[in-house]
Amino acid sequence: MSGFLNGLLRLRRGPWEMLASILIGLGIFMLMQPFFLWAFTWSFIVTLTGTVMFLIVSHFPE
Repeated sequence: MSGFLNGLLRLRRGPWEMLASILIGLGIFMLMQPFFLWAFTWSFIVTLTGTVMFLIVSHFPE
C-alpha cells in the first residue's frame, strides 16, 4: 500500500491511472444501480471526473 501512496505523491502514471479507472467504474456502477437517486444524480460527474483525470494523468511519467 505504501508503494501505491508513494506513486501518488510522486505523480507516477500507474497509481493515478488506477485511481481514474476506479472512478470511471464507480460512476458507471452509480449510473446503473436502481436503489439510490443521489448516486444516479452524481454518476455523470464522477464518470466525467474519472475520464478527464485519465486523460491528464496519461501524460505523467512512468
